Amino acid sequence: MTVLRALALGWADLLRPRILSLVLAGLGLTLLLFLALQALIFWLIRHFVPGEATLPWIGRIDLGDTLSWGALALFPLLGIFLMAPVAAGFAGLFTDQVADRVEDIHYPARRGRAPDFLDGVLESLAVVAAVLLVTVVSLILTPFAGPLTPILFFGANGWLLGREFFQMAARRHMDGAAATALRQANAGQVTLAGALVAVALSIPLVNIAVPLLAAAAFTHLFHLISGSDGPDSRYARG
Repeated sequence: MTVLRALALGWADLLRPRILSLVLAGLGLTLLLFLALQALIFWLIRHFVPGEATLPWIGRIDLGDTLSWGALALFPLLGIFLMAPVAAGFAGLFTDQVADRVEDIHYPARRGRAPDFLDGVLESLAVVAAVLLVTVVSLILTPFAGPLTPILFFGANGWLLGREFFQMAARRHMDGAAATALRQANAGQVTLAGALVAVALSIPLVNIAVPLLAAAAFTHLFHLISGSDGPDSRYARG
């Protein structure tokens, strides 16, 4: 199956030294940001929350210490849900590099062009927004999960994530109108790939690497769909 092949190739590519270095860089930046945020919140609470409070049956407590250490304990839990959009933000810095290295390895005769700086920034923001939407909606729906919720959730977000990542891969080779036409002609496969990415984004810790996995997998999906692995490509290049 084309989608599973693209995802398998993308996952294997993440373990290649040339691409693994980007994964580790994104992971390192993500963890550094979380440590910095944790230290900042700890400092703010210690310095701006009143020193003491009186609680029933407990007595006087140091409120600043209690809240700061409580926030420190809860931060890893929040990190599980916030890790994906933060990782996606840093992944946006490396997405085009991942696609370029994947094409250099697998499709050297069909390498695409990097987008303009502004286009690259807008594409990165679109991916971050898509991943953030997946995360927020999952949090909102978790208490109300019914039998149809997973189908609706992963279906809708599969379309959203598939759209953003496929457009990003296709725009390296063609203009926006042609990329949209190709995506719409293969909407089922693109949405299925996006749904599988959405499932992976819902898995704590695994979701750290998912944005770069998606960048690699959708690069493969574009080439497999467009037939660009040989001279008989069905789609003109821009």
